[in-house]
Amino acid sequence: MSAVSDRLPTFPWDKLEPYKKTAAAHPDGIVDLSVGTPVDPVPELIQKALIAAADSPGYPTVWGTPELRDAITRWVEHRLGARGVTHRHVLPVVGSKELVAWLPTQLGLGPGDKVAFPRLAYPTYEVGARLARAEHVAYDDPRELDPAGLKLLWLNSPSNPTGRVLSQEELTRIVSWAREHGVLVLSDECYIELGWEADPVSVLHPDVNGGSYDGIVAVHSLSKRSNLAGYRAAFLAGDPAVLGPLLQIRKHGGMMTSAPTQAAVVAALGDDEHVRVQRERYAARRAVLREALLAHGFRIEHSEASLYLWATRDESCWDTVAHLADRGILVAPGDFYGPAGATFVRVALTATDDRIRTAAHRLTP
Repeated sequence: MSAVSDRLPTFPWDKLEPYKKTAAAHPDGIVDLSVGTPVDPVPELIQKALIAAADSPGYPTVWGTPELRDAITRWVEHRLGARGVTHRHVLPVVGSKELVAWLPTQLGLGPGDKVAFPRLAYPTYEVGARLARAEHVAYDDPRELDPAGLKLLWLNSPSNPTGRVLSQEELTRIVSWAREHGVLVLSDECYIELGWEADPVSVLHPDVNGGSYDGIVAVHSLSKRSNLAGYRAAFLAGDPAVLGPLLQIRKHGGMMTSAPTQAAVVAALGDDEHVRVQRERYAARRAVLREALLAHGFRIEHSEASLYLWATRDESCWDTVAHLADRGILVAPGDFYGPAGATFVRVALTATDDRIRTAAHRLTP
């Protein structure tokens, strides 16, 4: 086991513990804006669907129920503008992090193969490459990569941590380049319903992919849009030539979403109202935090979408973390997401209205 763990970097969140203790010592308690974990209730209709399916003594299927696949295909067509999506184009997964970490291994990648991801990125993209013993490379513009040996190209729009959104034109050019060089595109779109100053577009949209899903797969999650992080509910949509073999591998590995969770996902994807309500909550929290950070002397870059504000005081991110911890506010240092984030912090919107207001008050000059 040590041979596997030795391939991995130090778990970054352990480095934040001393600052968490400092923030927790504030007389009015900690305001934890470091992790993007939902704090609002699971919508009632989703809870009811979960409870109604609680008597599920048999094994669920990896591919999910026909009702689940119907719900996913309807949603990607209704919400993302995809066309001609069938059950062969979709695959449920046990939360998106599991998928990101193990996808290179499940694709059969290994030494000599390359996995590419954005210069500032969710650390699990690199972890997945390391687990497979593949090479990993960070990019600013994927079209500037050397395509030799490049087997998997991760896109992330809206971005975690920066909130940057790739335009339809950018996505179209990247997909075209990847197809020209035979590179599989995995587009992590888990924050696509949380656009604020931009309207994120999926690689599944025909204006991006030309009406073909060849060589492209999108990753979607219900953790943020439906407060289902605790349910571990996500799915893939795209090229059947990729998803078909993945389904067989995942059957052998027993990587199945629980039956009650599948029923909950059907309910969640069939309802737009709870998503609208949650968006309004986050929009209000974003406005309060953004104004407070700017007034405190921060500069905010990108952040046109997602659940984070990408903020800087043009100093070491750890100095900023310490500065905010002294005020009882915990944020994530930007270098968790790559060296390019060394002077930034990621500030999550995932706290209650009351704690967001408390953070804003503590930042008041």
